[in-house]
This record gives sequence, C-alpha cells and structure tokens, in this order.
Amino acid sequence: MRKKYQVFISSTYKDLKNERVAVTHCLLDNDCIPVGMEQFPASGMSQMEYIKKMLDECDCYILILAGKYGSPCEDGISYTEKEYDYAASIGLPVLSFVHRDIGNLPSKKCEETDERRQKLMDFRTKVCADRLVKFYLTVEDLKTEVATSINRCIK
Repeated sequence: MRKKYQVFISSTYKDLKNERVAVTHCLLDNDCIPVGMEQFPASGMSQMEYIKKMLDECDCYILILAGKYGSPCEDGISYTEKEYDYAASIGLPVLSFVHRDIGNLPSKKCEETDERRQKLMDFRTKVCADRLVKFYLTVEDLKTEVATSINRCIK
C-alpha cells in the first residue's frame, strides 16, 4: 500500500487564497494530505502550539511567499516565518515557492510600510539563501512547480 504524505501549506492568507486552493488541489491530485490553517479547529492551545503540533505530524512543508510578510507574533516575527523556521529545525523537507516579481503584484497584495517590506525582504533573502527554491509568476506556474517538486520529494 502506498503511503499518503501529509504536507503542511504555509503562506500569508488573504493575499494568497487562490494560490493556497491551487496547491491544495495539486497535493490532493498527487495523493497527498494537505494541512493548512483553513482546517484548524477552535482549540485551547495557542496558535503556535497548534501549528507546531501539526508540523510534527507532517512529512513535508510547503512555503508560498509573495508580497506580504504575514501576521506578526508578539515578538514581531510572522507566523509564516516561525512556521518556516520550525519546519527546518525539525528536519522536514522544505519546499519553497517564491513569487518572482513582487514589484508587479497589485498593491493590495503587498506590504504597505517600509518596516514590513523590509521584514519581507529579509525573510525572502533567508528563504532563498538556505536552500533551493522555485520561482513562480502565475497560479498555473505555481501548480506546475509544486507538482514536480512534491513528486521528487516523495521519490
């Protein structure tokens, strides 16, 4: 019997809803079980405690990074960056998909302040420096890159 891999999808939410749906469908088409904030229940746990619990149960982590840094925790670091750091720290395979040209994204899909833009750029630099990443421009590009990468990861 073939194992079904559980894959955590990490990204900012409002600006990347279409991308998250596309990646979820791509994972389902490849017999994977997607895990993301959309499925999180009400819980007595803190958000980060629950995220770590879910990551501990996953086989792979996918990061989709575009024009937003994400919701900050009390320490100013976004949940998205904390998810990325935790996934890497526990040795999960990390597959990162980074928008190639955030300068051409609509303004509502980009950070509004210099401070948040700088945090995003620092995070992008970290993601691109730590490991191989795939770049995308469209949702279709993203789906193709995820399908190829998840199949290689499984093999």
